[in-house]
Amino acid sequence: MAPSLSPNAWLRWDVVKRRLPEVGAHSRTLEVGAGRGSIGARLAARGPYIGVEPDVESRRAAGDAIGSAGSIVGHLDEVEPVAFDLLCSFEVLEHIEDDLGALRSWVERLEPCAHVIVSVPAHRKRFSHQDVRVGHHRRYDPTDLEQLLADAGLSDVHVEPYGFPLGYVLEAVRNRMAARELATASDTDRAELTAESGRYHQPPAWSGVVVQLGTLPFRLLQRAARRTNLGPGLIGTGRVPS
Repeated sequence: MAPSLSPNAWLRWDVVKRRLPEVGAHSRTLEVGAGRGSIGARLAARGPYIGVEPDVESRRAAGDAIGSAGSIVGHLDEVEPVAFDLLCSFEVLEHIEDDLGALRSWVERLEPCAHVIVSVPAHRKRFSHQDVRVGHHRRYDPTDLEQLLADAGLSDVHVEPYGFPLGYVLEAVRNRMAARELATASDTDRAELTAESGRYHQPPAWSGVVVQLGTLPFRLLQRAARRTNLGPGLIGTGRVPS
């Protein structure tokens, strides 16, 4: 059984899984920023999978979650030069100062016509305590993400919001918690905050079915809002030109 997802991850996965049929079954998948493997386990069930996760604790948890269905490494340089059909990276680019350089280096690992699916926090004006707490460099307006994907050499670029309306509530709660934590914390290196972010507010194992059922109405609501600009997160997709 795949690991539990947080409420926000369920909202994100609802969008991502609807994109996966476009990729096709048995695709070779590279996930950059695998975290604790909750999404990776679901991707590995579709075909060959390699996840990259630099944080030691998260990488260990991801390895347990994915098991023999795939593999987890600590750095992209450890990945053999295999051409992948699908690149996934969820809530990672905002942690990287040179996001375009990073995305280009990932795209170099892909086959012609391969698919790319990424997610990032939405709207520059919403940058807040929570973003500082987890080591974000930025948030993205939809046009920012469209331009980033295009500048990385991708075609058929599409950007869609996710998280309306539950994501706003979850974000407000996290912001209040982050504000209190930052008020009492000593100066902490951004890289340490980034490494820790994959472990931040993770759901307990027993909560899986409860969270899945509890988020169902909100996943349906966000589908209805997909053509709007509503939601605190963005999913971006594109393809490597043939």
